[in-house]
Amino acid sequence: MKILKQISVLALFVLTVGAANAQSAAEDVVKDWERAKAYTKEYLDAMPEASYSLKPTPQMRSFAEQFLHLADANYAFASTATGEKSPVAMGALEKGTDKSKATVTKDVLASYDFVIASAKKLTAAQMSEMIKLFGRFDLTKKQALDKAFEHQTHHRGQATVYIRLAGATPPQEKLF
Repeated sequence: MKILKQISVLALFVLTVGAANAQSAAEDVVKDWERAKAYTKEYLDAMPEASYSLKPTPQMRSFAEQFLHLADANYAFASTATGEKSPVAMGALEKGTDKSKATVTKDVLASYDFVIASAKKLTAAQMSEMIKLFGRFDLTKKQALDKAFEHQTHHRGQATVYIRLAGATPPQEKLF
């Protein structure tokens, strides 16, 4: 009987620690997205308004289009991962006509707000639920949000070159 009680206490401890770690991981997702939003705003601020239309080559997206593409993807990934309805149709921002600094900044930051608000609604258990991302990829909701994070990081990194080509200085790295 004593061994059974010890096993029960140990099992309860493991479950409690596991739940706390899972909730901490969910909170870390939100913190990372909040940091990424602030970092992205620094990129948007660093680019002179006159260079928002800059395209390094004719085949590439403009600086504005890079960030509007990033925002479109933020909505698509977060909507799929969390089940929240996206307020923006896929690709609508990048295809829009107003690519001014003010509008791009507003639209991009709103996409981060959507991701953050949607992620905050997920419990630790929901983060582990499986979904089919874009009808093709079997991932947990957390993995889908991680892929979204990777995508926005990729495009923000590309923007470093655009900012340098415009003669401006990109923000310093912001890992923490």
